[in-house]
Amino acid sequence: MVLLEGMALGWLLIVIGAILLLVEVHSPGFFATVPATVTDHPRYPAPCWELISSIPAGALLIGVVAALCAAGVTVWMYSRITPEGSPTTLSRDSLIGKEGQVIADVDATTIKGKVRIGTTDWSAHSNGALIPKGKTVRVVDSEGVHIVVEEV
Repeated sequence: MVLLEGMALGWLLIVIGAILLLVEVHSPGFFATVPATVTDHPRYPAPCWELISSIPAGALLIGVVAALCAAGVTVWMYSRITPEGSPTTLSRDSLIGKEGQVIADVDATTIKGKVRIGTTDWSAHSNGALIPKGKTVRVVDSEGVHIVVEEV
């Protein structure tokens, strides 16, 4: 078995750190940056390893177990505070067929009209005639960043 010592081990840690940084760049959120930064310290690679290797095995084992327990508790806590079910999404296309209230006059020529569907306000225009504020409308289409409505 070949044991790496001194600067050879330091260079190995630098290479591993560079690989972890590339993984993080390729897949953000992989959380490889922290170990990459720790292993990629170019000025003190060998002394860092010497410090780590001087820790008694029992203390190192306790540290690893504590870190794994902390990670497990964190995941469990987040699962407890996360609401059940998938997050709801709302897009223009999912509005077709829904009804809402006109909150600013809607006409066929501009998108200055506003319609409130649920708790969200949307820019809108009508298929034809002017629809005054306060009327109930139904979404019939979506175009770009606004919806097309008709009076109910």
